[in-house]
Amino acid sequence: MKKYLSKALSEYGVGVALILEIILFSQLSQYFFTADNLLNVTLQVSITAIIAVGMTFVILTGGIDLSVGSVVAVTGIIATSLIKFDFSASPFLLITVSVIVALVFGFLSGSAAGFFITKFKVTPFIITLALMTVWRGAAFVYTDGRPVWGLPEMFSVLGGGRFIGIPIPTIIMIIIFITAHIVLTKTRFGRYVYAVGGNEEAARLVGIKTNKILITVYSICGLLSALSGILLASRMNSGQPNAGQMYELDVIAAVVVGGTSLNGGRGTILGTFFGAMLIAILRNGLNLLNVNSYVQQVIVGVVILLAVLMDRKRGK
Repeated sequence: MKKYLSKALSEYGVGVALILEIILFSQLSQYFFTADNLLNVTLQVSITAIIAVGMTFVILTGGIDLSVGSVVAVTGIIATSLIKFDFSASPFLLITVSVIVALVFGFLSGSAAGFFITKFKVTPFIITLALMTVWRGAAFVYTDGRPVWGLPEMFSVLGGGRFIGIPIPTIIMIIIFITAHIVLTKTRFGRYVYAVGGNEEAARLVGIKTNKILITVYSICGLLSALSGILLASRMNSGQPNAGQMYELDVIAAVVVGGTSLNGGRGTILGTFFGAMLIAILRNGLNLLNVNSYVQQVIVGVVILLAVLMDRKRGK
């Protein structure tokens, strides 16, 4: 019985913690469990949660991507800068082309990270740290530290609009989580991701093209980071060179709190969703209770620390 209880807590503990957290804040604040507040939570978490899906793929292989926040900034700048060009085209066509170009850039950024990691056998931490610095610097150099603004109102619909009362970023987030869950649990690629994270050398020996898998997961992470950058720029209706700062820490925290092992080979997309929501609801509830922002940082840090310690215990 103790064995099964321990396994259940290991696999579903974050889900149980999320439910208890919701119950607690519902009792402490009358404004928490309202439709408007809960939808606002999903809207606020959607940007980092989408990136967290890509980060889950990366961490499952035993890697890490520190460049996601900078990719958010630079792709937002790319999209908004292209929209401002006058190609004598319709606003819809201009926005569509700009979004596609930004997405392609994010995909190629991730592909470059995966290529350098696999080709030169450099630790992912170093490669993605370098890309983080390069893209952040490029965003500031191109804009001279100023935001790109004066965009058509149509662009703001993507990040600030609603469909049947639900924020569009929330809908996009849900679609991405469902798709990623299916990919990881129902496809050969998903099995290969777990295999590479469990033992890369063993996976290579049984015929899995490990380099191809690694490049693909970093490309997915770059693509989803670019999508988040576009959604954030759309919500603010401007491109900000300082957008996405510290996002990499929030994203990694959501993945780890959700139960994905930093050593790779173990974790789920559902767990990442619970982890992202747990942190978002924690911050939202503390805001409603007027808890000092500095105290909030301490509390969130303690939650992340506990999640890491639990991960180490599960690993043993």
